[in-house]
Amino acid sequence: MQQEPLIILREIHKVYQMGDQQVRALDGADLQVLPNEYIAIMGPSGSGKSTLMNIIGCLDTPSSGEYILNGQSVSELTDNELAQIRNKEIGFVFQTFNLLPRINCLHNVELPLVYAGIRRSRRLELAQEALQNVGLGNRVGHKPNELSGGQRQRVAVARALVNRPSILLADEPTGNLDSKTGEEIMLLFEALYRQGNTLLVVTHEEDIAHHARRIVRLRDGRIEVDERVDNPTLSQVDVGNVLTHAE
Repeated sequence: MQQEPLIILREIHKVYQMGDQQVRALDGADLQVLPNEYIAIMGPSGSGKSTLMNIIGCLDTPSSGEYILNGQSVSELTDNELAQIRNKEIGFVFQTFNLLPRINCLHNVELPLVYAGIRRSRRLELAQEALQNVGLGNRVGHKPNELSGGQRQRVAVARALVNRPSILLADEPTGNLDSKTGEEIMLLFEALYRQGNTLLVVTHEEDIAHHARRIVRLRDGRIEVDERVDNPTLSQVDVGNVLTHAE
């Protein structure tokens, strides 16, 4: 039985008015994403990849075209409705972690659940579980400045997943990490993919992109290449320790 796409983008255009000039950030982009796909999005500066991710993440709206997320048309939703979709359907991981420095890991991770109106006892239970799932069950009381860069990114991943979203969006998730720590985060993503999560990762690094199973390359606001990645070594990687031993 064929799966229904989780994401459908049809003829997505995004035009910005810059003074008396129009800038076409996206110029008719089409994309479909199935559940449990692992996709890297690449492209040179100005290609439209950040705009595409912002639209997929409901942080921006297209000038024209249709966007369907998990069976729901989101192209014409109000700002409040978009905020609800972001909180329920999408988990975000950023290059700069975006953790609050004065609160511990547990409270950082529970924040999306606060906005969702979940009762406190359930919030703490789910946050603890999310940290356990990224190998940081023993770091719940630590503040971000007491953690390494890789551990902070794991906390950010736990926060992104605590609402059990339909899709995880990561924008240059290894950009602030050294190569060894970046590789550990990509092994974490591999483990999450194998658990059934849907991942979209924006990156400018070819080696990071080739952890995905599909690479989408943009140029001038259009998808220029959409290719499957054949990397048999990934299937042989043992990620069993990734979620239980985090640095």
